[in-house]
Amino acid sequence: MIKYWPNKQSIELNNSIVDLFYNIRKKFIYNLSNQTKHCLYIDILNNIYKKKLFIITIQELEKLILDIVELNLNIKSLKKLNYQILCDLINKTANIFIKNINKQKYNIYIKKQKKISYIYNNNYYSLLAVEHNLLAENLLIYLIFGSSHIDENIFMFNKFYTPYKHVQILLENFILQVSNLIINNLCNKFISLPEAIYFLKKNKICNHSYISTRSIALFFNNLNWQNLIYLYIDQPKSIYNARYQVWLISSRGIITKYIYSSRLKDFNKISKDKIILLFFLEFKDFLMPKTENFFNIITKYIIYIIINLFSNIIILAIRIIIYYIHK
Repeated sequence: MIKYWPNKQSIELNNSIVDLFYNIRKKFIYNLSNQTKHCLYIDILNNIYKKKLFIITIQELEKLILDIVELNLNIKSLKKLNYQILCDLINKTANIFIKNINKQKYNIYIKKQKKISYIYNNNYYSLLAVEHNLLAENLLIYLIFGSSHIDENIFMFNKFYTPYKHVQILLENFILQVSNLIINNLCNKFISLPEAIYFLKKNKICNHSYISTRSIALFFNNLNWQNLIYLYIDQPKSIYNARYQVWLISSRGIITKYIYSSRLKDFNKISKDKIILLFFLEFKDFLMPKTENFFNIITKYIIYIIINLFSNIIILAIRIIIYYIHK
Protein backbone atom coordinates (compact mmCIF):
# COMPACT_ATOMS: atom_id res chain seq x y z
CA MET A 1 0.00 0.00 0.00
CA ILE A 2 1.36 3.41 -1.03
CA LYS A 3 1.68 5.96 1.76
CA TYR A 4 0.91 9.54 0.68
CA TRP A 5 2.21 12.84 2.00
CA PRO A 6 -0.36 15.12 3.77
CA ASN A 7 -1.93 17.79 1.55
CA LYS A 8 -2.10 20.66 4.04
CA GLN A 9 -0.90 21.96 7.40
CA SER A 10 -2.24 19.68 10.10
CA ILE A 11 -1.31 17.39 12.98
CA GLU A 12 -0.96 14.64 10.37
CA LEU A 13 1.67 16.73 8.54
CA ASN A 14 3.56 17.36 11.79
CA ASN A 15 3.55 13.64 12.60
CA SER A 16 4.75 12.80 9.08
CA ILE A 17 7.65 15.25 9.44
CA VAL A 18 8.69 13.74 12.79
CA ASP A 19 8.49 10.24 11.29
CA LEU A 20 10.43 11.33 8.20
CA PHE A 21 13.30 12.91 10.13
CA TYR A 22 13.46 9.91 12.46
CA ASN A 23 13.75 7.50 9.52
CA ILE A 24 16.47 9.60 7.89
CA ARG A 25 18.51 9.71 11.10
CA LYS A 26 18.37 5.92 11.32
CA LYS A 27 20.08 5.75 7.91
CA PHE A 28 23.16 7.51 9.27
CA ILE A 29 24.27 4.22 10.84
CA TYR A 30 24.59 2.74 7.34
CA ASN A 31 27.78 2.59 5.34
CA LEU A 32 28.28 6.22 4.21
CA SER A 33 30.92 5.53 1.55
CA ASN A 34 30.48 6.87 -1.96
CA GLN A 35 29.12 4.16 -4.30
CA THR A 36 28.49 6.53 -7.23
CA LYS A 37 30.63 7.12 -10.30
CA HIS A 38 31.21 10.71 -9.20
CA CYS A 39 33.61 12.32 -6.75
CA LEU A 40 31.93 14.10 -3.83
CA TYR A 41 33.46 16.76 -1.59
CA ILE A 42 32.28 14.81 1.45
CA ASP A 43 34.49 11.89 0.33
CA ILE A 44 37.41 13.73 1.94
CA LEU A 45 35.83 13.20 5.37
CA ASN A 46 36.07 10.02 7.38
CA ASN A 47 32.82 8.29 8.42
CA ILE A 48 32.78 9.84 11.91
CA TYR A 49 32.87 13.44 10.68
CA LYS A 50 30.67 12.68 7.70
CA LYS A 51 27.97 11.47 10.09
CA LYS A 52 28.51 14.55 12.31
CA LEU A 53 28.05 16.81 9.30
CA PHE A 54 24.81 15.06 8.28
CA ILE A 55 23.44 15.36 11.83
CA ILE A 56 24.29 19.08 12.03
CA THR A 57 22.70 19.65 8.60
CA ILE A 58 19.43 17.95 9.54
CA GLN A 59 19.34 19.79 12.88
CA GLU A 60 19.76 23.15 11.14
CA LEU A 61 17.04 22.22 8.65
CA GLU A 62 14.68 21.51 11.56
CA LYS A 63 15.48 24.93 13.05
CA LEU A 64 14.96 26.56 9.65
CA ILE A 65 11.50 25.01 9.31
CA LEU A 66 10.53 26.30 12.78
CA ASP A 67 11.86 29.78 11.93
CA ILE A 68 9.86 29.93 8.69
CA VAL A 69 6.70 28.83 10.51
CA GLU A 70 7.33 31.38 13.27
CA LEU A 71 7.87 34.18 10.72
CA ASN A 72 4.66 33.09 9.00
CA LEU A 73 6.20 33.28 5.52
CA ASN A 74 3.77 32.62 2.70
CA ILE A 75 4.61 30.54 -0.38
CA LYS A 76 5.32 33.57 -2.56
CA SER A 77 7.86 34.95 -0.06
CA LEU A 78 9.43 31.52 0.40
CA LYS A 79 9.98 31.13 -3.34
CA LYS A 80 11.41 34.63 -3.61
CA LEU A 81 13.83 34.13 -0.70
CA ASN A 82 14.65 30.47 -1.38
CA TYR A 83 18.17 31.00 -2.74
CA GLN A 84 19.11 33.36 0.07
CA ILE A 85 17.61 31.03 2.69
CA LEU A 86 19.59 28.10 1.28
CA CYS A 87 22.87 30.04 1.24
CA ASP A 88 22.28 31.22 4.82
CA LEU A 89 21.66 27.63 5.88
CA ILE A 90 24.88 26.46 4.21
CA ASN A 91 26.92 29.22 5.86
CA LYS A 92 25.38 28.66 9.29
CA THR A 93 25.85 24.89 9.13
CA ALA A 94 29.44 25.34 7.92
CA ASN A 95 30.13 27.63 10.90
CA ILE A 96 28.80 25.07 13.38
CA PHE A 97 30.67 22.19 11.72
CA ILE A 98 34.03 23.95 11.66
CA LYS A 99 33.52 25.16 15.25
CA ASN A 100 33.09 21.51 16.27
CA ILE A 101 36.38 20.68 14.59
CA ASN A 102 38.66 23.60 15.47
CA LYS A 103 37.60 26.77 17.33
CA GLN A 104 40.76 28.65 16.36
CA LYS A 105 40.17 27.96 12.66
CA TYR A 106 36.52 28.93 13.17
CA ASN A 107 37.49 32.53 14.08
CA ILE A 108 39.67 32.84 10.97
CA TYR A 109 36.91 31.34 8.82
CA ILE A 110 34.32 33.83 10.14
CA LYS A 111 36.58 36.78 9.24
CA LYS A 112 36.93 35.47 5.68
CA GLN A 113 33.24 34.75 5.41
CA LYS A 114 32.29 38.38 6.06
CA LYS A 115 34.04 39.37 2.85
CA ILE A 116 31.98 37.10 0.57
CA SER A 117 28.53 37.53 -0.93
CA TYR A 118 25.78 35.00 -1.59
CA ILE A 119 27.00 34.35 -5.11
CA TYR A 120 30.16 32.25 -4.90
CA ASN A 121 32.75 32.35 -7.64
CA ASN A 122 33.23 28.65 -8.25
CA ASN A 123 31.64 26.16 -10.59
CA TYR A 124 29.96 24.12 -7.88
CA TYR A 125 28.02 27.09 -6.53
CA SER A 126 27.02 27.96 -10.10
CA LEU A 127 25.04 24.71 -10.09
CA LEU A 128 23.17 25.94 -7.02
CA ALA A 129 22.02 29.07 -8.84
CA VAL A 130 20.15 26.86 -11.33
CA GLU A 131 19.00 23.99 -9.10
CA HIS A 132 18.17 25.66 -5.77
CA ASN A 133 14.43 25.36 -6.50
CA LEU A 134 14.61 21.59 -6.90
CA LEU A 135 17.07 21.23 -4.05
CA ALA A 136 15.28 23.25 -1.36
CA GLU A 137 12.11 25.04 -2.47
CA ASN A 138 9.92 22.02 -3.19
CA LEU A 139 11.12 20.22 -0.06
CA LEU A 140 10.34 23.21 2.18
CA ILE A 141 6.86 23.53 0.65
CA TYR A 142 6.16 19.84 1.30
CA LEU A 143 7.40 20.10 4.90
CA ILE A 144 5.72 23.40 5.82
CA PHE A 145 2.58 23.68 3.69
CA GLY A 146 1.80 20.17 2.41
CA SER A 147 1.66 18.70 -1.09
CA SER A 148 -1.37 20.71 -2.29
CA HIS A 149 0.81 23.85 -2.58
CA ILE A 150 3.34 22.32 -4.99
CA ASP A 151 3.16 23.50 -8.61
CA GLU A 152 0.98 21.06 -10.54
CA ASN A 153 3.35 20.22 -13.40
CA ILE A 154 6.72 19.86 -11.65
CA PHE A 155 6.48 16.12 -10.95
CA MET A 156 4.78 13.33 -12.88
CA PHE A 157 2.11 12.45 -10.30
CA ASN A 158 -0.96 14.27 -8.99
CA LYS A 159 0.19 16.63 -6.23
CA PHE A 160 -2.70 15.50 -4.00
CA TYR A 161 -1.30 11.96 -4.17
CA THR A 162 2.38 12.64 -3.53
CA PRO A 163 4.11 9.46 -2.30
CA TYR A 164 5.74 9.68 1.12
CA LYS A 165 8.80 8.06 -0.46
CA HIS A 166 9.11 11.00 -2.87
CA VAL A 167 9.46 13.52 -0.02
CA GLN A 168 11.94 11.19 1.69
CA ILE A 169 14.04 11.14 -1.49
CA LEU A 170 14.04 14.95 -1.64
CA LEU A 171 15.09 15.18 2.02
CA GLU A 172 17.94 12.67 1.66
CA ASN A 173 19.12 14.46 -1.47
CA PHE A 174 18.96 17.81 0.37
CA ILE A 175 21.09 16.58 3.29
CA LEU A 176 23.75 15.05 1.04
CA GLN A 177 23.96 17.93 -1.43
CA VAL A 178 23.98 20.63 1.25
CA SER A 179 26.70 18.71 3.12
CA ASN A 180 28.67 18.56 -0.12
CA LEU A 181 28.24 22.31 -0.62
CA ILE A 182 29.42 22.93 2.95
CA ILE A 183 32.69 21.04 2.40
CA ASN A 184 33.14 22.82 -0.93
CA ASN A 185 32.57 26.10 0.91
CA LEU A 186 35.11 25.26 3.62
CA CYS A 187 37.79 24.05 1.21
CA ASN A 188 37.54 27.21 -0.89
CA LYS A 189 38.26 29.39 2.15
CA PHE A 190 41.81 28.09 2.50
CA ILE A 191 44.53 30.29 1.04
CA SER A 192 46.37 27.36 -0.53
CA LEU A 193 46.14 23.62 -1.02
CA PRO A 194 48.91 22.91 1.56
CA GLU A 195 46.90 24.87 4.15
CA ALA A 196 43.79 22.77 3.39
CA ILE A 197 45.79 19.53 3.60
CA TYR A 198 47.36 20.61 6.91
CA PHE A 199 43.94 21.42 8.37
CA LEU A 200 42.42 18.11 7.28
CA LYS A 201 45.27 16.02 8.66
CA LYS A 202 45.83 17.96 11.87
CA ASN A 203 42.20 17.65 12.95
CA LYS A 204 42.04 13.97 11.90
CA ILE A 205 38.92 14.41 9.79
CA CYS A 206 40.44 13.11 6.56
CA ASN A 207 39.40 9.84 4.95
CA HIS A 208 42.18 7.22 5.11
CA SER A 209 42.00 6.98 1.29
CA TYR A 210 43.48 10.49 1.09
CA ILE A 211 46.48 10.36 3.38
CA SER A 212 49.11 11.75 0.99
CA THR A 213 49.46 15.27 -0.39
CA ARG A 214 49.34 13.90 -3.94
CA SER A 215 46.09 11.97 -3.38
CA ILE A 216 44.35 15.05 -1.89
CA ALA A 217 45.60 17.32 -4.70
CA LEU A 218 44.41 14.78 -7.29
CA PHE A 219 41.05 14.55 -5.47
CA PHE A 220 40.44 18.31 -5.75
CA ASN A 221 41.61 18.41 -9.39
CA ASN A 222 39.16 15.62 -10.27
CA LEU A 223 36.36 17.54 -8.56
CA ASN A 224 37.16 20.71 -10.53
CA TRP A 225 37.03 18.83 -13.83
CA GLN A 226 33.87 17.01 -12.81
CA ASN A 227 32.16 20.30 -11.90
CA LEU A 228 33.05 21.80 -15.28
CA ILE A 229 31.69 18.77 -17.15
CA TYR A 230 28.49 18.78 -15.10
CA LEU A 231 28.01 22.53 -15.48
CA TYR A 232 28.43 22.63 -19.27
CA ILE A 233 27.30 19.15 -20.38
CA ASP A 234 25.46 17.00 -17.81
CA GLN A 235 23.29 19.70 -16.25
CA PRO A 236 21.98 21.16 -19.58
CA LYS A 237 21.25 17.61 -20.81
CA SER A 238 19.36 16.77 -17.60
CA ILE A 239 17.31 19.96 -17.93
CA TYR A 240 16.57 19.22 -21.59
CA ASN A 241 15.56 15.62 -20.73
CA ALA A 242 13.40 16.76 -17.75
CA ARG A 243 15.49 14.76 -15.28
CA TYR A 244 16.99 15.62 -11.90
CA GLN A 245 19.77 13.64 -10.25
CA VAL A 246 19.19 12.86 -6.57
CA TRP A 247 21.63 11.44 -4.03
CA LEU A 248 20.39 8.80 -1.60
CA ILE A 249 21.65 6.82 1.39
CA SER A 250 21.31 3.08 0.84
CA SER A 251 22.45 0.13 2.95
CA ARG A 252 25.55 -0.19 0.74
CA GLY A 253 26.44 3.53 0.73
CA ILE A 254 25.64 6.77 -1.10
CA ILE A 255 24.05 6.20 -4.51
CA THR A 256 22.44 8.33 -7.23
CA LYS A 257 19.11 8.02 -9.03
CA TYR A 258 17.18 10.15 -11.49
CA ILE A 259 13.63 11.43 -11.01
CA TYR A 260 11.36 13.11 -13.53
CA SER A 261 10.94 16.86 -13.10
CA SER A 262 9.62 19.49 -15.49
CA ARG A 263 12.52 21.96 -15.80
CA LEU A 264 11.24 24.64 -18.15
CA LYS A 265 12.13 27.37 -15.63
CA ASP A 266 15.65 25.99 -15.33
CA PHE A 267 15.99 25.96 -19.12
CA ASN A 268 15.54 29.75 -19.11
CA LYS A 269 18.48 30.05 -16.70
CA ILE A 270 20.91 28.30 -19.06
CA SER A 271 23.37 30.65 -20.76
CA LYS A 272 23.60 30.89 -24.56
CA ASP A 273 26.96 29.11 -24.75
CA LYS A 274 25.50 26.12 -22.87
CA ILE A 275 22.47 26.05 -25.20
CA ILE A 276 24.82 26.07 -28.21
CA LEU A 277 26.85 23.24 -26.67
CA LEU A 278 23.64 21.32 -25.92
CA PHE A 279 22.48 21.80 -29.52
CA PHE A 280 25.86 20.54 -30.76
CA LEU A 281 25.66 17.44 -28.54
CA GLU A 282 22.09 16.69 -29.62
CA PHE A 283 23.06 17.17 -33.26
CA LYS A 284 26.01 14.83 -32.74
CA ASP A 285 23.72 12.22 -31.13
CA PHE A 286 21.36 12.55 -34.09
CA LEU A 287 24.06 12.50 -36.76
CA MET A 288 26.49 9.90 -35.39
CA PRO A 289 24.20 6.82 -35.72
CA LYS A 290 23.31 7.78 -39.30
CA THR A 291 26.96 8.45 -40.14
CA GLU A 292 28.02 5.14 -38.60
CA ASN A 293 25.28 3.33 -40.51
CA PHE A 294 26.39 5.00 -43.76
CA PHE A 295 30.04 4.03 -43.23
CA ASN A 296 29.02 0.48 -42.28
CA ILE A 297 27.14 0.11 -45.57
CA ILE A 298 30.04 1.61 -47.56
CA THR A 299 32.51 -0.67 -45.77
CA LYS A 300 30.37 -3.74 -46.54
CA TYR A 301 30.21 -2.77 -50.23
CA ILE A 302 33.98 -2.21 -50.37
CA ILE A 303 34.65 -5.57 -48.68
CA TYR A 304 32.16 -7.26 -51.05
CA ILE A 305 33.87 -5.70 -54.10
CA ILE A 306 37.36 -6.62 -52.85
CA ILE A 307 36.30 -10.23 -52.13
CA ASN A 308 34.67 -10.58 -55.57
CA LEU A 309 37.63 -8.98 -57.29
CA PHE A 310 40.05 -11.23 -55.41
CA SER A 311 37.90 -14.32 -56.24
CA ASN A 312 37.80 -13.43 -59.93
CA ILE A 313 41.57 -12.90 -59.98
CA ILE A 314 42.12 -16.34 -58.38
CA ILE A 315 39.68 -18.00 -60.83
CA LEU A 316 41.41 -16.27 -63.75
CA ALA A 317 44.83 -17.34 -62.49
CA ILE A 318 43.65 -20.98 -62.11
CA ARG A 319 42.23 -20.96 -65.66
CA ILE A 320 45.48 -19.58 -67.05
CA ILE A 321 47.47 -22.26 -65.19
CA ILE A 322 45.12 -25.02 -66.45
CA TYR A 323 45.35 -23.62 -69.99
CA TYR A 324 49.17 -23.75 -69.98
CA ILE A 325 49.17 -27.25 -68.41
CA HIS A 326 46.94 -28.62 -71.19
CA LYS A 327 48.99 -26.84 -73.79
